Amino acid sequence: MTTLSPDAKGYILTLSCPNRPGIVAALSQTLFEAGANITEAQQFDDTGSGSFFMRIMFDIVKGGRTEADLRGIVETLTSQFQMKYRLNCQSYRPKVMILVSKFDHCLVDLLYRWRIGELQIDPVGIIANHPEEIYRDVDFYGIPFHYLPITKDTKTEQEARILSLVQESQTELVVLARYMQILSNDMASAFSGRCINIHHSFLPGFKGARPYHQAWNRGVKLIGATAHYVTSDLDEGPIIEQDVERISHADSPEDLIRKGRDIERRVLSRAVRYHIEMRTILNGNKTIVFNS
Repeated sequence: MTTLSPDAKGYILTLSCPNRPGIVAALSQTLFEAGANITEAQQFDDTGSGSFFMRIMFDIVKGGRTEADLRGIVETLTSQFQMKYRLNCQSYRPKVMILVSKFDHCLVDLLYRWRIGELQIDPVGIIANHPEEIYRDVDFYGIPFHYLPITKDTKTEQEARILSLVQESQTELVVLARYMQILSNDMASAFSGRCINIHHSFLPGFKGARPYHQAWNRGVKLIGATAHYVTSDLDEGPIIEQDVERISHADSPEDLIRKGRDIERRVLSRAVRYHIEMRTILNGNKTIVFNS
């Protein structure tokens, strides 16, 4: 993130619209007239879809335009360019709900990165389909814990409870930190664009149970993990981040699991960071990611 002047307030603006000449010029001029100083700008023209994407960081001198003022100013361009946009203060911390099952390595990693200030989030709850004693070695730092066991008979009822908790806490991002329950189509639709899942495979490939054992049986030389936005298509949502690690014939299934957990941790944390820093913009079944 760009370092702010002590006399300025920083904002992040992301946008998408049909591509045409004059978008950058109009936006730059509009921000200049609002008293903004652009500190970072990234853009992408998708020639395949004819769409334009941009992420801008800018400062406003303290005492100048308010966020409401800026939204009004930006909205003067939305009809002209058929533009969709998001605007947030750089210091904004989105409310995050974390869902987890038995394996807690991704949960622990996210909590650690939040605790040391690496992830600028406000965790509002942890939902698990296993009882709290399973995580007795994990410090939740006072974050509310909700035990919601799911069976075939209780799935609809418990999903309704999850949705209620998300709404009551005003959650803005849901993170499936190795939450091993398939979301219903209704829930996936409710979380569209604001739910990130970590998949224990370098997609596509080795879906289903025991993916690292499948990889070992096939004698693969690379294993990986994929973080993606959740959609009603199982594990087919827009990809945010992926990573791999080389393995050899000498590695056992347990070695693959150990290495896989490390990959899952770092891939999920990167994806969450990209989302909260507004570095991601959905583009159909793909994701534009403006890396730092």
